[in-house]
Amino acid sequence: MQFVCRYGTPDGRILTQVQQGTDARSVQRELERQGFHIFEVRQRGMPFELKLPFARRRKRMPMDEFLAFNQELAALLRAGLPLLQGLELMLERMEESQLRDVLTEIRDQVRSGAELSDAFAGFGDMFPPLYASSLKAGERSGELEQVIRRFIRYLKLMIDARKRVVSALVYPAVLVGLSISMLGILAVYVVPSFSRFYSDLDAELPTITQVTLAVSFWLRDHIWWLLGGLVVGFFALRHWGETPQGRRTIDHFRLKIPLVGEIFHKFALGEFCRALSTLIAGGIPLVSGLETATDAVGNAYIGDRIRPSIDEVRQGQAFHDAIDRTGVFPKISIDMIKVGEATGSLDEMLSSVADYFDDFVETRVQRLLTLIEPIMLIVMGAIIALLLISIYLPMFGALGQVGN
Repeated sequence: MQFVCRYGTPDGRILTQVQQGTDARSVQRELERQGFHIFEVRQRGMPFELKLPFARRRKRMPMDEFLAFNQELAALLRAGLPLLQGLELMLERMEESQLRDVLTEIRDQVRSGAELSDAFAGFGDMFPPLYASSLKAGERSGELEQVIRRFIRYLKLMIDARKRVVSALVYPAVLVGLSISMLGILAVYVVPSFSRFYSDLDAELPTITQVTLAVSFWLRDHIWWLLGGLVVGFFALRHWGETPQGRRTIDHFRLKIPLVGEIFHKFALGEFCRALSTLIAGGIPLVSGLETATDAVGNAYIGDRIRPSIDEVRQGQAFHDAIDRTGVFPKISIDMIKVGEATGSLDEMLSSVADYFDDFVETRVQRLLTLIEPIMLIVMGAIIALLLISIYLPMFGALGQVGN
Protein backbone atom coordinates (compact mmCIF):
# COMPACT_ATOMS: atom_id res chain seq x y z
CA MET A 1 0.00 0.00 0.00
CA GLN A 2 1.00 3.60 -0.56
CA PHE A 3 1.00 6.18 2.23
CA VAL A 4 1.29 9.96 2.05
CA CYS A 5 3.86 11.03 4.63
CA ARG A 6 4.43 14.57 5.90
CA TYR A 7 7.55 14.89 8.02
CA GLY A 8 10.28 17.29 9.09
CA THR A 9 13.96 16.73 8.35
CA PRO A 10 16.78 17.41 10.85
CA ASP A 11 17.74 20.55 8.87
CA GLY A 12 14.27 22.08 9.33
CA ARG A 13 12.59 21.25 5.99
CA ILE A 14 9.00 20.01 5.78
CA LEU A 15 8.52 17.29 3.14
CA THR A 16 5.48 15.45 1.81
CA GLN A 17 6.24 12.19 -0.02
CA VAL A 18 4.60 8.90 -0.90
CA GLN A 19 6.06 5.79 0.81
CA GLN A 20 5.37 2.07 0.36
CA GLY A 21 4.50 -0.07 3.36
CA THR A 22 2.24 -2.69 4.84
CA ASP A 23 0.55 -0.29 7.27
CA ALA A 24 0.81 3.29 8.49
CA ARG A 25 2.53 2.32 11.75
CA SER A 26 5.40 0.47 10.04
CA VAL A 27 5.95 3.38 7.63
CA GLN A 28 6.06 5.81 10.53
CA ARG A 29 8.56 3.71 12.48
CA GLU A 30 10.83 3.46 9.45
CA LEU A 31 10.83 7.23 8.95
CA GLU A 32 11.44 7.84 12.67
CA ARG A 33 14.34 5.39 12.54
CA GLN A 34 15.86 7.61 9.85
CA GLY A 35 15.66 10.59 12.19
CA PHE A 36 12.61 12.38 10.73
CA HIS A 37 9.95 14.21 12.76
CA ILE A 38 6.59 12.76 11.67
CA PHE A 39 3.57 15.04 11.32
CA GLU A 40 1.16 12.80 9.40
CA VAL A 41 1.01 9.37 7.77
CA ARG A 42 -2.18 8.46 5.93
CA GLN A 43 -3.12 5.97 3.29
CA ARG A 44 -3.11 7.37 -0.20
CA GLY A 45 -6.69 7.84 -1.43
CA MET A 46 -8.30 7.58 -4.83
CA PRO A 47 -7.29 10.16 -7.46
CA PHE A 48 -10.66 11.85 -7.02
CA GLU A 49 -13.36 11.90 -4.38
CA LEU A 50 -17.05 12.54 -4.76
CA LYS A 51 -18.24 15.10 -2.22
CA LEU A 52 -21.92 15.68 -1.62
CA PRO A 53 -23.09 18.83 0.15
CA PHE A 54 -25.32 16.88 2.54
CA ALA A 55 -22.99 13.93 3.08
CA ARG A 56 -22.41 12.98 6.67
CA ARG A 57 -19.00 13.85 8.03
CA ARG A 58 -17.28 14.16 11.36
CA LYS A 59 -17.93 17.43 13.12
CA ARG A 60 -15.20 19.49 14.74
CA MET A 61 -15.08 18.87 18.46
CA PRO A 62 -16.68 21.68 20.52
CA MET A 63 -13.93 23.65 22.23
CA ASP A 64 -15.65 23.58 25.65
CA GLU A 65 -15.94 19.81 25.59
CA PHE A 66 -12.36 19.42 24.36
CA LEU A 67 -11.15 21.75 27.12
CA ALA A 68 -12.82 19.63 29.81
CA PHE A 69 -11.23 16.50 28.33
CA ASN A 70 -7.74 17.98 28.48
CA GLN A 71 -8.23 19.28 32.00
CA GLU A 72 -9.19 15.80 33.22
CA LEU A 73 -6.37 14.14 31.30
CA ALA A 74 -3.80 16.57 32.74
CA ALA A 75 -5.11 15.94 36.26
CA LEU A 76 -4.82 12.16 35.84
CA LEU A 77 -1.28 12.42 34.48
CA ARG A 78 -0.31 14.75 37.32
CA ALA A 79 -1.62 12.17 39.79
CA GLY A 80 0.87 9.66 38.36
CA LEU A 81 -1.48 7.41 36.38
CA PRO A 82 -0.07 5.83 33.22
CA LEU A 83 -1.48 7.26 30.01
CA LEU A 84 -3.39 4.14 28.97
CA GLN A 85 -4.91 3.68 32.41
CA GLY A 86 -5.92 7.33 32.45
CA LEU A 87 -7.68 7.02 29.08
CA GLU A 88 -9.55 3.91 30.21
CA LEU A 89 -10.63 5.63 33.43
CA MET A 90 -11.96 8.60 31.46
CA LEU A 91 -13.87 6.29 29.14
CA GLU A 92 -15.55 4.57 32.08
CA ARG A 93 -16.90 7.87 33.39
CA MET A 94 -17.71 9.48 30.04
CA GLU A 95 -21.27 9.56 28.72
CA GLU A 96 -22.18 8.62 25.17
CA SER A 97 -20.91 11.35 22.86
CA GLN A 98 -18.87 11.93 19.77
CA LEU A 99 -15.79 12.42 21.94
CA ARG A 100 -16.33 9.05 23.62
CA ASP A 101 -16.40 7.27 20.25
CA VAL A 102 -13.22 9.02 19.14
CA LEU A 103 -11.50 8.47 22.48
CA THR A 104 -12.30 4.75 22.28
CA GLU A 105 -10.45 4.50 18.96
CA ILE A 106 -7.56 6.53 20.36
CA ARG A 107 -7.38 4.27 23.43
CA ASP A 108 -7.25 1.21 21.21
CA GLN A 109 -4.41 2.69 19.13
CA VAL A 110 -2.42 3.60 22.25
CA ARG A 111 -2.98 0.10 23.64
CA SER A 112 -1.58 -1.35 20.39
CA GLY A 113 1.61 0.70 20.74
CA ALA A 114 0.87 3.99 18.97
CA GLU A 115 1.84 7.30 20.53
CA LEU A 116 -0.95 9.58 21.72
CA SER A 117 0.05 12.30 19.25
CA ASP A 118 -0.15 9.88 16.31
CA ALA A 119 -3.55 8.65 17.45
CA PHE A 120 -4.92 12.21 17.59
CA ALA A 121 -3.29 13.07 14.26
CA GLY A 122 -5.60 10.54 12.62
CA PHE A 123 -8.55 12.77 13.62
CA GLY A 124 -7.02 16.02 12.41
CA ASP A 125 -10.32 17.30 11.04
CA MET A 126 -11.92 17.18 14.50
CA PHE A 127 -9.28 18.76 16.72
CA PRO A 128 -7.19 21.97 16.55
CA PRO A 129 -4.28 21.50 14.11
CA LEU A 130 -1.61 22.30 16.70
CA TYR A 131 -2.84 19.75 19.26
CA ALA A 132 -1.12 16.68 17.77
CA SER A 133 2.11 18.65 17.25
CA SER A 134 2.03 19.84 20.86
CA LEU A 135 1.53 16.29 22.10
CA LYS A 136 4.43 15.11 19.94
CA ALA A 137 6.72 17.70 21.53
CA GLY A 138 5.57 16.67 25.00
CA GLU A 139 6.21 12.99 24.29
CA ARG A 140 9.71 13.72 22.95
CA SER A 141 10.64 15.91 25.92
CA GLY A 142 8.97 13.74 28.56
CA GLU A 143 6.76 16.67 29.66
CA LEU A 144 3.41 15.57 28.29
CA GLU A 145 1.43 16.86 31.26
CA GLN A 146 3.08 20.32 31.11
CA VAL A 147 2.42 20.54 27.37
CA ILE A 148 -1.26 19.63 27.87
CA ARG A 149 -1.60 22.29 30.57
CA ARG A 150 -0.02 24.85 28.26
CA PHE A 151 -2.51 23.85 25.58
CA ILE A 152 -5.33 24.22 28.14
CA ARG A 153 -4.28 27.83 28.74
CA TYR A 154 -4.33 28.38 24.97
CA LEU A 155 -7.84 26.91 24.67
CA LYS A 156 -9.15 29.02 27.56
CA LEU A 157 -7.84 32.21 25.99
CA MET A 158 -9.30 31.36 22.57
CA ILE A 159 -12.68 30.36 24.04
CA ASP A 160 -12.82 33.54 26.11
CA ALA A 161 -11.95 35.74 23.10
CA ARG A 162 -14.61 34.13 20.90
CA LYS A 163 -17.26 34.30 23.61
CA ARG A 164 -16.65 38.00 24.12
CA VAL A 165 -17.02 38.72 20.42
CA VAL A 166 -20.11 36.52 20.00
CA SER A 167 -21.86 37.90 23.09
CA ALA A 168 -21.23 41.44 21.87
CA LEU A 169 -22.87 40.66 18.52
CA VAL A 170 -25.96 38.89 19.89
CA TYR A 171 -28.04 42.02 20.51
CA PRO A 172 -27.46 43.57 17.06
CA ALA A 173 -28.23 40.23 15.40
CA VAL A 174 -31.49 39.86 17.33
CA LEU A 175 -32.40 43.47 16.54
CA VAL A 176 -31.80 42.99 12.82
CA GLY A 177 -33.70 39.69 12.77
CA LEU A 178 -36.75 41.10 14.54
CA SER A 179 -36.75 44.21 12.34
CA ILE A 180 -36.60 42.20 9.13
CA SER A 181 -39.37 39.87 10.37
CA MET A 182 -41.62 42.82 11.25
CA LEU A 183 -41.01 44.49 7.92
CA GLY A 184 -41.77 41.23 6.14
CA ILE A 185 -45.09 40.83 7.95
CA LEU A 186 -46.07 44.42 7.19
CA ALA A 187 -45.12 44.13 3.52
CA VAL A 188 -46.63 40.69 2.84
CA TYR A 189 -49.80 40.72 4.94
CA VAL A 190 -50.68 44.20 6.24
CA VAL A 191 -50.09 46.45 3.22
CA PRO A 192 -51.97 44.27 0.63
CA SER A 193 -55.03 44.20 2.92
CA PHE A 194 -55.51 47.93 2.24
CA SER A 195 -55.83 47.41 -1.53
CA ARG A 196 -59.63 46.88 -1.38
CA PHE A 197 -60.03 50.01 0.68
CA TYR A 198 -58.01 52.00 -1.85
CA SER A 199 -60.13 50.69 -4.72
CA ASP A 200 -63.27 52.08 -3.05
CA LEU A 201 -61.73 55.55 -2.81
CA ASP A 202 -62.00 56.02 -6.57
CA ALA A 203 -58.95 58.30 -6.56
CA GLU A 204 -55.48 58.16 -8.03
CA LEU A 205 -53.03 56.76 -5.49
CA PRO A 206 -49.77 58.61 -4.70
CA THR A 207 -46.64 57.23 -6.34
CA ILE A 208 -45.18 56.07 -3.02
CA THR A 209 -48.35 54.05 -2.31
CA GLN A 210 -48.33 52.49 -5.77
CA VAL A 211 -44.71 51.43 -5.38
CA THR A 212 -45.34 50.02 -1.90
CA LEU A 213 -48.35 48.02 -3.11
CA ALA A 214 -46.45 46.68 -6.14
CA VAL A 215 -43.56 45.50 -3.95
CA SER A 216 -45.92 43.99 -1.37
CA PHE A 217 -47.94 42.06 -3.98
CA TRP A 218 -44.74 40.78 -5.58
CA LEU A 219 -43.41 39.60 -2.24
CA ARG A 220 -46.74 37.95 -1.38
CA ASP A 221 -46.87 36.09 -4.70
CA HIS A 222 -43.20 35.03 -4.70
CA ILE A 223 -42.41 34.68 -0.99
CA TRP A 224 -41.95 30.89 -1.08
CA TRP A 225 -39.84 31.03 -4.23
CA LEU A 226 -37.74 33.73 -2.60
CA LEU A 227 -37.29 31.78 0.63
CA GLY A 228 -36.48 28.61 -1.33
CA GLY A 229 -33.90 30.47 -3.39
CA LEU A 230 -32.31 31.86 -0.24
CA VAL A 231 -32.09 28.39 1.32
CA VAL A 232 -30.58 26.85 -1.82
CA GLY A 233 -28.21 29.76 -2.18
CA PHE A 234 -27.14 29.44 1.45
CA PHE A 235 -26.27 25.73 1.14
CA ALA A 236 -24.59 26.26 -2.23
CA LEU A 237 -22.45 29.07 -0.79
CA ARG A 238 -21.69 26.98 2.27
CA HIS A 239 -20.58 24.03 0.15
CA TRP A 240 -18.46 26.26 -2.08
CA GLY A 241 -16.96 27.86 1.04
CA GLU A 242 -15.65 24.44 2.11
CA THR A 243 -13.46 24.21 -0.99
CA PRO A 244 -9.96 25.76 -0.72
CA GLN A 245 -10.65 28.42 -3.34
CA GLY A 246 -14.10 29.22 -2.00
CA ARG A 247 -12.92 29.53 1.58
CA ARG A 248 -10.03 31.78 0.55
CA THR A 249 -12.32 34.02 -1.51
CA ILE A 250 -14.91 34.32 1.27
CA ASP A 251 -12.25 35.01 3.91
CA HIS A 252 -10.70 37.67 1.68
CA PHE A 253 -14.12 39.27 1.22
CA ARG A 254 -14.60 39.37 5.00
CA LEU A 255 -11.45 41.44 5.34
CA LYS A 256 -12.84 43.98 2.86
CA ILE A 257 -16.13 44.57 4.70
CA PRO A 258 -16.24 48.16 6.00
CA LEU A 259 -15.95 48.56 9.79
CA VAL A 260 -15.74 44.81 10.56
CA GLY A 261 -13.00 43.75 8.12
CA GLU A 262 -10.25 44.97 10.43
CA ILE A 263 -11.80 43.02 13.31
CA PHE A 264 -11.62 39.77 11.29
CA HIS A 265 -8.05 40.65 10.33
CA LYS A 266 -6.77 41.24 13.87
CA PHE A 267 -8.64 38.22 15.24
CA ALA A 268 -6.90 35.94 12.70
CA LEU A 269 -3.50 37.41 13.58
CA GLY A 270 -4.25 36.83 17.26
CA GLU A 271 -5.05 33.17 16.54
CA PHE A 272 -1.73 32.77 14.69
CA CYS A 273 0.39 34.41 17.40
CA ARG A 274 -1.34 32.50 20.19
CA ALA A 275 -0.89 29.16 18.43
CA LEU A 276 2.76 29.81 17.56
CA SER A 277 3.50 30.93 21.12
CA THR A 278 2.00 27.71 22.49
CA LEU A 279 3.99 25.55 20.09
CA ILE A 280 7.34 27.26 20.71
CA ALA A 281 6.82 27.17 24.48
CA GLY A 282 6.16 23.43 24.13
CA GLY A 283 9.51 22.84 22.43
CA ILE A 284 8.45 22.75 18.78
CA PRO A 285 11.11 24.22 16.41
CA LEU A 286 10.21 27.56 14.87
CA VAL A 287 9.85 26.26 11.31
CA SER A 288 7.62 23.37 12.34
CA GLY A 289 5.65 25.67 14.62
CA LEU A 290 5.10 28.13 11.78
CA GLU A 291 3.80 25.34 9.58
CA THR A 292 1.28 24.21 12.19
CA ALA A 293 0.29 27.68 13.41
CA THR A 294 -0.39 28.82 9.85
CA ASP A 295 -2.80 25.92 9.38
CA ALA A 296 -4.48 26.89 12.67
CA VAL A 297 -5.42 30.37 11.43
CA GLY A 298 -9.17 30.62 10.97
CA ASN A 299 -8.88 32.96 7.97
CA ALA A 300 -7.55 31.09 4.92
CA TYR A 301 -6.49 34.27 3.12
CA ILE A 302 -4.36 35.43 6.08
CA GLY A 303 -2.89 31.93 6.33
CA ASP A 304 -1.90 31.98 2.66
CA ARG A 305 -0.25 35.38 3.09
CA ILE A 306 1.79 34.12 6.06
CA ARG A 307 2.77 30.77 4.50
CA PRO A 308 5.65 32.07 2.28
CA SER A 309 7.47 33.23 5.43
CA ILE A 310 8.00 29.57 6.38
CA ASP A 311 10.46 29.01 3.52
CA GLU A 312 12.21 32.30 4.27
CA VAL A 313 12.76 31.33 7.92
CA ARG A 314 13.90 27.87 6.81
CA GLN A 315 16.51 29.54 4.60
CA GLY A 316 17.93 31.43 7.58
CA GLN A 317 16.15 34.79 7.48
CA ALA A 318 15.01 36.44 10.69
CA PHE A 319 11.47 35.62 11.67
CA HIS A 320 10.40 39.25 12.15
CA ASP A 321 11.74 40.17 8.69
CA ALA A 322 9.93 37.24 7.08
CA ILE A 323 6.52 38.05 8.54
CA ASP A 324 7.06 41.78 7.91
CA ARG A 325 7.20 41.00 4.19
CA THR A 326 3.80 39.30 4.34
CA GLY A 327 2.19 42.72 4.65
CA VAL A 328 -0.53 41.57 7.06
CA PHE A 329 1.09 42.41 10.43
CA PRO A 330 1.01 45.97 11.85
CA LYS A 331 4.38 47.56 12.59
CA ILE A 332 3.94 47.52 16.36
CA SER A 333 3.57 43.73 16.36
CA ILE A 334 6.68 43.36 14.16
CA ASP A 335 8.68 45.49 16.60
CA MET A 336 7.49 43.44 19.57
CA ILE A 337 8.35 40.15 17.83
CA LYS A 338 11.78 41.53 16.90
CA VAL A 339 12.49 42.26 20.57
CA GLY A 340 11.32 38.80 21.60
CA GLU A 341 13.50 37.18 18.94
CA ALA A 342 16.55 39.17 20.05
CA THR A 343 16.08 38.42 23.77
CA GLY A 344 15.26 34.73 23.35
CA SER A 345 11.72 35.14 24.69
CA LEU A 346 9.84 34.79 21.42
CA ASP A 347 7.08 32.65 22.91
CA GLU A 348 6.33 35.20 25.65
CA MET A 349 6.39 38.12 23.22
CA LEU A 350 4.08 36.30 20.79
CA SER A 351 1.67 35.77 23.67
CA SER A 352 1.83 39.51 24.42
CA VAL A 353 1.16 40.30 20.75
CA ALA A 354 -1.84 37.96 20.82
CA ASP A 355 -3.14 39.77 23.93
CA TYR A 356 -2.71 43.07 22.07
CA PHE A 357 -4.78 41.81 19.14
CA ASP A 358 -7.45 40.40 21.46
CA ASP A 359 -7.75 43.75 23.27
CA PHE A 360 -7.97 45.54 19.91
CA VAL A 361 -10.76 43.24 18.74
CA GLU A 362 -12.76 43.64 21.95
CA THR A 363 -12.39 47.44 21.94
CA ARG A 364 -13.27 47.75 18.27
CA VAL A 365 -16.33 45.49 18.64
CA GLN A 366 -17.65 47.56 21.55
CA ARG A 367 -17.06 50.77 19.61
CA LEU A 368 -18.79 49.30 16.58
CA LEU A 369 -21.81 48.33 18.64
CA THR A 370 -22.22 51.88 19.88
CA LEU A 371 -22.56 52.90 16.23
CA ILE A 372 -24.62 49.99 14.92
CA GLU A 373 -27.42 50.10 17.48
CA PRO A 374 -28.56 53.71 16.88
CA ILE A 375 -27.99 53.39 13.13
CA MET A 376 -30.16 50.27 13.00
CA LEU A 377 -32.90 51.95 15.04
CA ILE A 378 -32.86 55.00 12.77
CA VAL A 379 -32.91 52.91 9.56
CA MET A 380 -35.67 50.60 10.77
CA GLY A 381 -37.69 53.54 12.07
CA ALA A 382 -37.35 55.34 8.74
CA ILE A 383 -38.49 52.28 6.78
CA ILE A 384 -41.49 51.71 9.05
CA ALA A 385 -42.40 55.40 8.87
CA LEU A 386 -42.19 55.23 5.07
CA LEU A 387 -44.53 52.25 5.04
CA LEU A 388 -47.02 53.98 7.32
CA ILE A 389 -46.94 57.14 5.23
CA SER A 390 -47.53 55.16 2.04
CA ILE A 391 -50.49 53.39 3.68
CA TYR A 392 -52.22 56.43 5.21
CA LEU A 393 -51.41 59.07 2.61
CA PRO A 394 -54.37 58.08 0.35
CA MET A 395 -56.68 58.27 3.38
CA PHE A 396 -55.55 61.80 4.18
CA GLY A 397 -56.10 62.75 0.52
CA ALA A 398 -59.62 61.28 0.56
CA LEU A 399 -60.48 63.09 3.80
CA GLY A 400 -59.23 66.33 2.29
CA GLN A 401 -61.48 65.87 -0.76
CA VAL A 402 -64.46 65.14 1.48
CA GLY A 403 -63.75 68.29 3.50
CA ASN A 404 -63.70 70.37 0.34
